[in-house]
Amino acid sequence: MLTNFFSFFEFCPAPRKEKEMNFGQQIKDLRKKKGLTQEQFALKLNVTRQAVSNWENDKNLPDLELLILMSSVFSISLDQLILGGTDMNNMTEKLVKDGREGRRTQMHLTITIIGSFLMLLGFVCFVIKANSVEYIDAEGILHENFYLIPVGYLLVFTGALATLLSGLALHRFRKEHK
Repeated sequence: MLTNFFSFFEFCPAPRKEKEMNFGQQIKDLRKKKGLTQEQFALKLNVTRQAVSNWENDKNLPDLELLILMSSVFSISLDQLILGGTDMNNMTEKLVKDGREGRRTQMHLTITIIGSFLMLLGFVCFVIKANSVEYIDAEGILHENFYLIPVGYLLVFTGALATLLSGLALHRFRKEHK
């Protein structure tokens, strides 16, 4: 029974993956369709011929401003230029990666700011406790802001931990992506 099951797959053709066009090849094809040399194309974009060559050979990728200019030179939409059809090309991957890195950096920065604010609140609790008046009323009840000490320690500890962990994670992230 199992041999019949596996023999079925021998006759089924494997799904073919469409050939993915990389961004450099796409620029090269579009440039040639317009009948432009690398030098002419570079002049239109105000860049060097070497920059165009590097893009076409996938050594570098252009900036967003140049992508907008390219879309007008080639008379195609930014979606078509960046995505190049249905498959992701290396430019799309770069833009997605840059966006992800930006969000991650923003998140770490926000956590660091929140942690610093929590530590500041903890120290404010200590200052309030130190300057508050403690007294025993006529009925013998002690009036004291005793809760400020543990709350202050909790805020300082939580803030320091958040700031430290976020700072370390951001440092490691930047070190990995240099």
